[in-house]
Amino acid sequence: QVQLVESEGGLVQAGGSLRLSCAASGRTLSGYSMGWFRQGPGKEREFVAGINWSGSTYYAESVKDRFTVSRDNAKNTVYLQMNSLKPEDTADYYCAATYRGTFMRLERQYDYWGQGTQVTVSS
Repeated sequence: QVQLVESEGGLVQAGGSLRLSCAASGRTLSGYSMGWFRQGPGKEREFVAGINWSGSTYYAESVKDRFTVSRDNAKNTVYLQMNSLKPEDTADYYCAATYRGTFMRLERQYDYWGQGTQVTVSS
């Protein structure tokens, strides 16, 4: 079993930055691909960014060039650096882990989930 805990989100003004972290316990993350998802008010959960076990990254078009996902296997932690934030980035953000493969973008492809953290971007 893998337990994932996201760092506290927060309130940030449009154009600002925020970094989320996702700390894992139970197993080492080095063999897992990791993903970040979000669910905005009244919306379905959507894929945001992913990082494979190899370190390759991939993003949703809506956040490409603004968000950066990274991992520190020694700390068993994954990060999501969010820059140039927009009000439409307001959502609950979740990290997730999968052992199924690489470049996973669907919720059902992930096995373990964090509890989520709220990010609010004010205009």
